[in-house]
Amino acid sequence: MTIFTQKSKIQDHISTEKLKGKTFGFVPTMGALHKGHLSLVKKALKENDVCVVSIFVNPTQFDNADDLKKYPRTLDDDVSLLKTVSKNILVYAPSVDDIYEGNTKAEQFSFDGLEFEMEGMFRQGHFDGVGTIVKRLFEIVTPNNAYFGEKDFQQLAIIKKLVEKYNIPVVVKGCEIFREDSGLAYSSRNARLKPEYKNEAPFIYKTLSTAKEKFGTKSAKEVTEWAEKQFAKNKLLELEYFIIADVETLKPVKRKSKTKTYRAFVAAYADDIRLIDNLALN
Repeated sequence: MTIFTQKSKIQDHISTEKLKGKTFGFVPTMGALHKGHLSLVKKALKENDVCVVSIFVNPTQFDNADDLKKYPRTLDDDVSLLKTVSKNILVYAPSVDDIYEGNTKAEQFSFDGLEFEMEGMFRQGHFDGVGTIVKRLFEIVTPNNAYFGEKDFQQLAIIKKLVEKYNIPVVVKGCEIFREDSGLAYSSRNARLKPEYKNEAPFIYKTLSTAKEKFGTKSAKEVTEWAEKQFAKNKLLELEYFIIADVETLKPVKRKSKTKTYRAFVAAYADDIRLIDNLALN
């Protein structure tokens, strides 16, 4: 396994390997790796000759300076974990300067309105930061395929839109949410949950699962109101939003259509830690 900290070095290496006909899968991460990340890495290795994993806590996508400061940085542990999967992995762990060259600022993007729904309503400028870093990483790594988890479904939709609008030659692949035995979606933030909140957090997936059952016979409005009431009764989790949206537009559904596909999306606080999850409803 080779670790690169400079974009010029990893670019030279990838260029040389591509001349030999090798294909590259890419898994961008902010580190604090877990089994969910490893599932993406395994898929990338299965479908490509080489997997590149970037480990970079991107400052331009944090709207909360405290959250950026507290975000776990565990490079040595991350590398050890990746070694358990394969030696055929390249790690790109750049500094902020290597990526931003002294100008740590997000570019402005239009994602055809996808950026204003759900997360966009609560995290101002977040998706400009995501677009900025992913575009730069794609330009540095030049992967054939890139892998993203569906836990960040809105982010996945936005990255697909980014690739489409900027004609970036990469295939973006969404991968199923990887869950703990309790149903809780794997997240780097889970490690920061106090025990009582960790025990309560699976309530999010349980509520989503019941919402899916109810969606078969009830309207989106009825299911949403039911879910909001469940969270209101929960003493440890504070709901930020529960939204049933059309997967194409991410707009909240007003009236169900048999020709459209829907997902339920949740953001909730467990103490000061924000958790998100979603589930396909039909």
